[in-house]
Amino acid sequence: QVQLVESGGGSVQAGGSLRLSCAASGRTFSSLAMGWFRQAPGKEREFVATISSDGARTYYADSVKGRCTISRDNAKNTVYLQMNSLKPEDTAVYYCAGVPAYGGIFSAPAHYNYWGQGTQVTVSS
Repeated sequence: QVQLVESGGGSVQAGGSLRLSCAASGRTFSSLAMGWFRQAPGKEREFVATISSDGARTYYADSVKGRCTISRDNAKNTVYLQMNSLKPEDTAVYYCAGVPAYGGIFSAPAHYNYWGQGTQVTVSS
């Protein structure tokens, strides 16, 4: 079993930045592909970014490409999402997710076994 705990959410003005963190415990973190997803009120959960277990591969949603960077520190069992140039449409609850997979990256929520509880990001105009 894996426990994931997100942190770093908050309220910022448009154009600002936030760095989300997701700390993992319970299983070898370095064996997990990790992803970030978000869900706005009344909308389905959508993919944001994913990173392979060794950090060598990343993939981003078009909506955040060039503004967000996913990274991980396997020594700290933590994955990060650096978000810059935030827009009001980035407002959502952000979730991290994990799946045992060496080298793979995954953009579909159905691929992931483990989910955090979410952290709220609110961007005001």
